[in-house]
Amino acid sequence: MPDDLQARYDDAMFAFSQGDYDTAIAGLRAVLAADPARFDAQLSLGMAYCRKSDFATAIAEGHKAEQMRPHEQLVHTNLSLFYMRAGNKVTAEHHGLQARIASWKGNMAAPGAPPTAASDPDLELAKPAPQSFKLPEKFPDQPWKKNKKLG
Repeated sequence: MPDDLQARYDDAMFAFSQGDYDTAIAGLRAVLAADPARFDAQLSLGMAYCRKSDFATAIAEGHKAEQMRPHEQLVHTNLSLFYMRAGNKVTAEHHGLQARIASWKGNMAAPGAPPTAASDPDLELAKPAPQSFKLPEKFPDQPWKKNKKLG
C-alpha cells in the first residue's frame, strides 16, 4: 500500500508541476484520506490552493500543516505567502518571522537532518594553536629620549 500511496502522491505532484491544480488537489486529498499524517501532501495541498488564488483555503490547509510541524520553516514561509496574497500583511510578517526563527534553529533534531558541528567534530571550525608570547628583556631604544640628551 505505501508504494501505491507514493505513486498517487507523485501523480498529484506531476499534475501540480504541469499547472493542473484541480487534479493535484484531488490527488493530494486522496493521499491525505489514506494517510492523514502525510506532511508533504498537506504542505503541497496548501500551495495548490494558493496557485488557484483560493487564499482562504490555502491558509486553512497551511495551518493544518502547521499543526503537524509547528516549527517547520517551510510551513511558515508558505503561510506568510498565503497571508500576503490574501492582503493580511501583519499576519504575513508574523509567519515570515517564524520562518526566520525556524531557520536559525535549523531543525537539527529532525530525522535525516544534516550533521552539525555539535554532532560531527569534523565540521568544527579550525581553532588556532595557542602561541606563547614572551616580552623582550630589554625594550628597543627610544630615539626621542636620545634626542633630548643630545640637546
